[in-house]
Amino acid sequence: MKKLCLVGLLLITLALAACGGGPTGGPGAGDDPTAESATGEVELDDELSVYNWEDYIDEQILRDYEERYGVTIVYDTYASNEDLLTKLQAGAAGYDVIFPSDYMVTQMIELGLLAEIDVAAMPNFANIGAEFKDPPYDPGNRFCTPYQWGMTGIAYRNGHPGFDEAPSSWAYLFDPTLLEQFAPDGINVLNDQRELIAAALFYLGHAPNTTDRAELEEARDLILAAKPYWKTFNSEDYYSTLMVSDEIVLSHAWSGDAAQAFWATYDEETGDGNWLFTVPVEGAVRYQDNVCIPANSTRQATAQHFMNYLMEAEVAAAITNFTFYPSPNEAAKEFIDPEILNNPGIYPPEEVRAKLQWLEDLGDAVFIYDEMWTAIKGQ
Repeated sequence: MKKLCLVGLLLITLALAACGGGPTGGPGAGDDPTAESATGEVELDDELSVYNWEDYIDEQILRDYEERYGVTIVYDTYASNEDLLTKLQAGAAGYDVIFPSDYMVTQMIELGLLAEIDVAAMPNFANIGAEFKDPPYDPGNRFCTPYQWGMTGIAYRNGHPGFDEAPSSWAYLFDPTLLEQFAPDGINVLNDQRELIAAALFYLGHAPNTTDRAELEEARDLILAAKPYWKTFNSEDYYSTLMVSDEIVLSHAWSGDAAQAFWATYDEETGDGNWLFTVPVEGAVRYQDNVCIPANSTRQATAQHFMNYLMEAEVAAAITNFTFYPSPNEAAKEFIDPEILNNPGIYPPEEVRAKLQWLEDLGDAVFIYDEMWTAIKGQ
């Protein structure tokens, strides 16, 4: 781990603040999540399929699990919650562990896509902070355990002449006057239905979870007017393919991705990186990603065992030290790089957290959002 530089790593701007060998199971061992061997150890399957976001875990953590427990991990990635949902609804089988965000957990529970878990059988669940347990989207943690959390904002090119001050408003993604200034150098927005519509709603002064058709049509029209100025819709690998390569100067971004772009461009001589991050004054999304098991998984005992492993204090810390996303694991703080832990762009202060809002399940209004998204992507 490189040593972090606090000065200028992730600038947050708000109106209020500037700134080895476990047992493996035989056939059917994964059918019963509580299956145990005669010694009381959970019988593990030979293989586990993990489906995660791009660049969201240090793959050494997966190799360590394989070596320690003798389970081969098949690893694959996806780009958005909607991509994950589409795949599961289409009947995709074989996935054992997935990482949906808060609002998507609610939707998947309602659709019967998630298996129930038993956190009482996961001793490392005790490491999770009280703030992150029993969330409104999964009361009692019946289906998922917390993984990482973060916030959405604007990443911008450090040193670009247009950024004498941090871009402290969503106007930098939607106002034609500003778009004309930065479009020639490249602007990216997240290819994520809820995130992009939420950014437009924040800018317009509406709630990010509104179900009002008129407000959503206003957001749609705002996005369509701005769309010609945007170079790319990318939420999967934008930080590595667009930000690090300087193909863009401005991006709708998740905080951890902005931090990774900073470090990928870090210059030891200057003590600085090419990318900074800001939370717009109008407010922004706070999210929590979770570890869950698809209902059709046939290896649920092994999946729960892996979930418990991810909540080991040192494992959770290693995830944060790799992703730069804050961990809900209180016991992990002892092992997280202190300069990550104390960086306000990763662990935001209270005045910043007060401006953040959760995305919530929309009920039947999800079809209005789908309609708006189809129009946005189709024109």
